[in-house]
Amino acid sequence: MLDTVAWVSIAVALASALWIGLDELRHPQHMGIMNVVWPVSALYFSVFAVWAYYPLGRKKTREAMAAMQHGSPQNNQPHTRPGAAQVAVGTSHCGAGCMLADVGTEFAIATAGITLLGSVLWAEYALDLAVAWVFGIVFQYFAIQPMRHLPFAQAVVAAIKADTLSILAFQVGMYAWMALTYFVLFPHPHLTPFRPGYWLMMQIGMICGFATSYPMNRLLIRKGLKEAM
Repeated sequence: MLDTVAWVSIAVALASALWIGLDELRHPQHMGIMNVVWPVSALYFSVFAVWAYYPLGRKKTREAMAAMQHGSPQNNQPHTRPGAAQVAVGTSHCGAGCMLADVGTEFAIATAGITLLGSVLWAEYALDLAVAWVFGIVFQYFAIQPMRHLPFAQAVVAAIKADTLSILAFQVGMYAWMALTYFVLFPHPHLTPFRPGYWLMMQIGMICGFATSYPMNRLLIRKGLKEAM
């Protein structure tokens, strides 16, 4: 039963990501990195990412392009009171990096049989955090650079400041769910990345991470450390 539900969830998520990706071919995002962030977000938010994409992705891009064509200035300064949608889009940068990191590292750990202190879970925690942090910095760099036009080194430092706390907050929620899955829901045997149920649990874990990272992203935007999207 778990595998059946998981396959359905995975299939719907993949279809949602494909839907957004194909739409972006005709309506590319005003900010290039969002062409990656939106489809990747659909891998865990599924149809809800599609629902959010049209008003927050395609519509806002169309408005931004129209403003540029008419010579209207774009306000790229962080908002002292960012709206819920702005915070959600900012959090999606962090989520996309974590999602890509999880897919790569989980399969690598399972294939190589990597453990830390005798546990697969601790190895997943360590490698997921390291790789997610790198992906997060890259994603944030390509958000900051087009908006601030900073030199490379300064943009990297700004990206580190903007995303490090966001990534850590994201991992809190995701790791809590992973621990619950590992120790309580599936203690013997543990789920592995080669079972669809594992990825259903990871989809839920990513949503938990999004929830714990959201308040941190709001704070970072208010403090001017992260751009208001």
